[in-house]
Amino acid sequence: MLDKDIISARKKVGDLIIKVLTRNLSVKNALLLFPKGFTDASLKCAWHAICHFEADEDIRKNDLFYKEEQDNYLEMLSNILIQGEPIPQDILADYKDYYKDANVPIDKGLKGFFQSILRFLNVK
Repeated sequence: MLDKDIISARKKVGDLIIKVLTRNLSVKNALLLFPKGFTDASLKCAWHAICHFEADEDIRKNDLFYKEEQDNYLEMLSNILIQGEPIPQDILADYKDYYKDANVPIDKGLKGFFQSILRFLNVK
């Protein structure tokens, strides 16, 4: 992706996060609308944050403090991304400790074919 494309993708993802938080979009649909074929660390971080939002549904129901903290965290990420800015390195580092890579959507066509093969072979 070109820098202009990455900035546009970040803005789109920031908007998707807000729509999830305001319940105007389900997590599933937000992930389906996620930009495809990106390698930007900020977008990967956002991908994981949205997945955690969905995975933590039971915790969110039983722990209002956790829910509020997670909502604030996602809102902060969305505010950064909506500006087209990268997520700060300290936040990205936290995600890298737990995830080697994000299981992000792949482009269709020849580019997607090669991305799939490289992902399968675990090559970066």
